[in-house]
Amino acid sequence: MSLVRHTSKKIAQGFFVIIISISIIFFLINLAPGDPIQFVAGDPIFLSKELVDYYRKMWGLDKPLYERFLIYLSNVFLRGDLGYSYRYSAPVIELIKERLPVTLLLTVVSNVLAFILGVALGLYASRKYTKLSDNLLSLVSFILNSTPTFLLGIVLMLAFSIHLKIFPVSGLIDVRNPKTGFMYYFDILYHSVLPIATLTFVLLPMYFKVVRDTALQQLGEDYVILCRAIGLDEGRIFKKHIFRNSILPPITLFMLQLGYSVAGAAITETVFGWPGVGRLLLDAIYQRDYPVILGVYLLVSISIVALSIIADLVYTILDPRIKTGGAS
Repeated sequence: MSLVRHTSKKIAQGFFVIIISISIIFFLINLAPGDPIQFVAGDPIFLSKELVDYYRKMWGLDKPLYERFLIYLSNVFLRGDLGYSYRYSAPVIELIKERLPVTLLLTVVSNVLAFILGVALGLYASRKYTKLSDNLLSLVSFILNSTPTFLLGIVLMLAFSIHLKIFPVSGLIDVRNPKTGFMYYFDILYHSVLPIATLTFVLLPMYFKVVRDTALQQLGEDYVILCRAIGLDEGRIFKKHIFRNSILPPITLFMLQLGYSVAGAAITETVFGWPGVGRLLLDAIYQRDYPVILGVYLLVSISIVALSIIADLVYTILDPRIKTGGAS
């Protein structure tokens, strides 16, 4: 099967996956307990029946569930319309576009740093297997993996913001002393240091463990034993063979994490007052703002499917043994 045909098949499969996932989310949130009118307009007990009926008709909640579902699918896939937020009375796509850049700054940079550090430290630990450095790195990885995100964020905040006063406590910019031009973007980067560090430390153990375990497994393979038997240098074996085979699993994790990146990191964003998509989604869930919830999850589904296809293509480049279909 040619690469183009293989990719086209993956895209078609991905389209159906997106439809299925958004369908499941649509019915789950609409069948869940809670009334959007109660959270947005107030308790229906204290509202007139006419006003409640007005809100239901305006938001389309007076229609049967299956009809609302068909209307939503047609609006999304035929018009590119994600609907209007109940809470903000604004297009969902505009709300997401407004917050997406600051979310990607936080999540993408954190994922890239965690991937680079995790792969490097995982390979190093595998070369020093059972030695002191390997044991220390494994212990630190275990501690970071066991620490809740909010606790790690608070610890970094107390250390570097409250006591050392190096970085700001929270927020995107300094609202008391607003900057302009280049200094405005520098102020955003300055405020992003602690949130990025928190999320990097949260993600790093995952990459470290996968790479370390994969590299240790490769060390016992026959081709490594053969390379050593013919006198190849240990460093060359790692660089040319073990690294190439150990990098494939973390690439999959990296692509999946990037897919989830568009949804932000709700806990980290809440701790540091970061105005990203994660906080928007968390508020939407609390307020039963169905269009916003669906819009964010649709974006996540599309991102994961797209990045999975890219990861599949990267696999075929990094490992020629992986075919694009058919018999090998």
